[in-house]
Formats: sequence, structure tokens, C-alpha cells
Amino acid sequence: MTSQEQAQPELKRVIGPGLLLLFVVGDIIGTGVYALTGTVAGKVGGALWLPFLLAFAVAFLTAFSYLELVGKYPKAAGAALYANRAFKVQFLTFMVAFAVMSSGITSAASAAQAFGNTYLKKLMGDSLTIPTVWIAVGFVVLLAAINFRGVAESLWANVVLTVIELSGLLIIIVVGIYAIANGQGDPGRLVEIDTSGQSSLIAVSSATALAFFAMVGFEDSVNMAEECREPVRIFPRAMLVGMGIAAVIYVLVAVTSSLLLPARELAGSGSDALLKVLSAGAPDFPLWVFALIGLLAVINSALINMLMASRLVYGMANERIIPKVFGVVHPARRTPWVSIVFTSLIAVVLVATVDINLLGGTTSLLLLVVFTVVNIAVLVLRKDTVEHKHFRAPTALPAIGAVACAYLASPLSGRPAREYGIAAILLAVGVVLWLVNRFVVGRVRVDAEKLSV
Repeated sequence: MTSQEQAQPELKRVIGPGLLLLFVVGDIIGTGVYALTGTVAGKVGGALWLPFLLAFAVAFLTAFSYLELVGKYPKAAGAALYANRAFKVQFLTFMVAFAVMSSGITSAASAAQAFGNTYLKKLMGDSLTIPTVWIAVGFVVLLAAINFRGVAESLWANVVLTVIELSGLLIIIVVGIYAIANGQGDPGRLVEIDTSGQSSLIAVSSATALAFFAMVGFEDSVNMAEECREPVRIFPRAMLVGMGIAAVIYVLVAVTSSLLLPARELAGSGSDALLKVLSAGAPDFPLWVFALIGLLAVINSALINMLMASRLVYGMANERIIPKVFGVVHPARRTPWVSIVFTSLIAVVLVATVDINLLGGTTSLLLLVVFTVVNIAVLVLRKDTVEHKHFRAPTALPAIGAVACAYLASPLSGRPAREYGIAAILLAVGVVLWLVNRFVVGRVRVDAEKLSV
């Protein structure tokens, strides 16, 4: 270790159990359920609650692996750190980190499309004459500008945004309860699975693979480990309780949506689905209120993801994993402007050329591959003991989680081929950067513990 590394101060430990719980809930609640409920209904039919429930079951399996690993290695690098310790293959560590970065960009791009195509349009009505694709592109550019200026992320701001996001989903649930109590709704829809041209297994699997996008985010919390007080102690309860809260809310929203509207109508609504549900259950409710909540939800999700993606590229450049130009910091703003431009350009291309449903599916695909690696890594690292006590997952859970994640990431789940094409293009960009750095710039050196995201 160099003297410079020794002099580097530690991150400030300011996060207690309450703030960590809200961080987990806030990171899960966001763009996915606000933007893709209708598309999931189009894949599975009236049993909309089932894919959300199954997606959370798979997520819980993976969460146990993350909890064991963050307990053993309470560092900020997350999946890249675990892959590096387990397999000690620099290229694999790099690809895991780049896949996480890519998932952040595709998630932000889907949020940008939801912003332009749904919530801003509903909020402004006929006065909005700009093509929605340009609105979405402008949204990404605005995020880049905020990112460049230097956003001092506040945990209490995250608390406020989390409460706002939750309020929107609670409105849907309360309206549903009121409407059902007054005789609305068809309970028979809750067991309908769309088997037109496909088997029930494929219908449920493909819907679950997409619904997985709606609950990702819990894994981001492990990157806050170095800023938590007693992370080994507080992580298990905060993560599992937070995921449980999000799961209950999502399933209730899905049940309410299916009861009040037929699956075909939900699917036809696209990213407007929750607005349609609200109109069906409470015709007099001011939709602009829900549209404003939806706007804040997608803005929060997109900004967090773009901040994460740009900082991860910056971290990889600093560790000489990719060309060092991506680590250039603006002298006045003190922000990594080259990595911000790079990640924002990729997001702009995706927004302008790829459908929101494919963006959500590609996000879940990339993360399912990462989760498969993490579930295997926890078993490999059982031989690596540490002195302190930590959470230990039952051995069966990571094994089942690895198989489940690999299945949902595979073509067997009924994924559209285009999702693999988009993911392959994104990862190919990473491979090019790796090759340029290794054979043109110099030798690649991976220190995953310093890849904070």
C-alpha cells in the first residue's frame, strides 16, 4: 500500500438502521412498477400479482447471498468485489462491474422514456407539443447537467422522495380497496394466465423476468456499507424488512390493477397503466397529482442510476481497468465529466432507439446475470473465513438462487432475442475498452475493493 493510499480518509459512517431501511425501500420503489405494470399484464394476463411475487422470491434468495458477503466484506464495491475475491479473474471482475454500470444506464433510459411518454404528457396535457423522444433525450441531458454540476446527495432528500414514491402506490391501493368495497372489480381475473400462443410456464416466466426490473435496487445498498454504522449488524434486518415492505406494496398494487381493469386493457395502456387503474377506481381523483408523483419517482430513479453509472466508470478508469481519460475530473466542478458524458451518450442512444419494455427487460437481464455470479461466489467463498461474526445464508438458498437467476436470464424464460442483442452491444463496448486499455494503453490492474458505486 502506498503512502497516498494510507493517508486516504475513510468514508463517514452516518447511516443507521432507520436510514438504511429507507434507502433499501426507496431504491426498490421507482420506475419499474410505475412504468411496466401494463407490459407485465400483457405477458401473463390477469394473474399480474404472480410474476411480481415470484420476482421477489428470487430476489430474496439473492439477498441472502448479498447479506453473507457484505457481512464478510463490508466494503463498497458490491458484486465486483465478490466476483474478484471468489474467482480472481480480472476480466470477469471487469465484466461484472461493467454489467452493473450498463444496468444503471438502461434503467435510467427507461425512466427517461416513462418521463416523456407518460407522466409529463399527462401533467401538461395538450400544451405539450414537443415529440416525446426529444423530451426523453432532453431529460437525459438535464440529468447529465445536474450530475456534472455536482449533486450533494442527501440521505434526508432520499427519505422525502421515498415517502413521495410510496404515497403514489398507496393511493392506488386505497383507491382499489374503496372501489372493491363498492362492488367494483372482478376477482376471477386474479387466476387468469394468458396462454394464447404460449404455455403457462412461458407466460409466467417471461412476465417474471420483466417484473424483476421493478424490484432491483436492493443490491445497491451494499455499496453503502462503508458509510453505515455497524454494517455487519444492521444489514440483515434492514435489507430483508425493506424488501418485504416493497414486496407487499407491489403485490397489492398488482392485485388492485387486475381487479379493476382487464389484462388486455392494462396491456394496451402501456406505461399509462396505473393512471388507467386510478381513473377506473376513482374517476374524480385529480390525475395530475398522481402524474406529479410519477414524475418525481422516475426522476429519482434515473438520477441515482446515472450517478452510479458515471461514478463506476470513473472508478474503473482510476484503477486502470479502462483508459484513464474516463477518470478525468473537471477542475472547477470536481466531477468526473468524461465519464458523465460517456454514460449519458449511451443513454441518449438507447432512449432514441429502444422501446421502454426492452430497456426494462435488458436491465433485469444484466442484473440477473450478475446475481447468478454473486450466488455462486458466496458458495465459493465459504472457504475464505474471516475473524468477525457475520450473517450466514443457508447453503441451499444461494444454490437455488443461482439456478433461478440463470433460468430467468436464459432464453428458456421466453425473453425476446432483442434484449440479448442490446445487452451484447453494451457489453461489447466494455470489452473494447478493456482491450484498448490492456494492449494499447498498458496493463490492466483490477482492485475491486476500490470500485465504489
